[in-house]
Amino acid sequence: MLPRFFVAPPLQAGESCVLPPGPTRHVQVLRLQPGDAITLFDGQGGEWQACIEQIGRSVVSVQIGEHLAMDRELAFEVTIALGMPANERMDSVVEKATELGVAFIQPLICERSVLRLAGERADKKVTHWQSVAAAASEQCGRTRVPTVQPVCTLSAWLARLAPEATGRRHVLSLRTGGHGIAAAQPSESLMFLSGPEGGLSEAEEQAALRAGFQPLSLGPRVLRADTAPLAVLAALALSIS
Repeated sequence: MLPRFFVAPPLQAGESCVLPPGPTRHVQVLRLQPGDAITLFDGQGGEWQACIEQIGRSVVSVQIGEHLAMDRELAFEVTIALGMPANERMDSVVEKATELGVAFIQPLICERSVLRLAGERADKKVTHWQSVAAAASEQCGRTRVPTVQPVCTLSAWLARLAPEATGRRHVLSLRTGGHGIAAAQPSESLMFLSGPEGGLSEAEEQAALRAGFQPLSLGPRVLRADTAPLAVLAALALSIS
């Protein structure tokens, strides 16, 4: 596979463009040269053949070639809403969820959350996670980049969900009687809510159920906050492969 780089839209065949700083550094690390072929994508679907024109100390310009219509996305839209795990684990969740086909990632602050972000610090983290998603899309061959939504509290997020929205909603739960992953059959859209370290509180889970979520069990073992949502995505991706 040729080196792939994400460039903010729009891209247009026959035009030249300057690569953003991240891809520019990557070109330099790979020691690519003028005339080398690369692949570009702008997250709007498909990808473009391209050729490096010039390489400067901090600028790389490329000639955009033919657009190739291809789709490596899941056949349905998946949103993962999760209580943000602490340390650098959220970076890993964003990276792996991107590889597994997630469309939207909603970072949440829950009652038992260790990581609590607000204001400028939250904005910077979301920008960072969006960059992680773009880099993961470059690596795994996706033609679209997942959207990392602004950080908010679980209660605020549930309050603004449209009750009449189509699609299926599931809350990852250890409660007795929860459905297995087979119940999360692909539809037009799927949404999964997963708790932070320590899980969702009883009040939070009840609030999710009132908002139309169905309890979903991933088995008898307790999975970490950064493992549970990825297990769901992996099961869904494998079910349609």
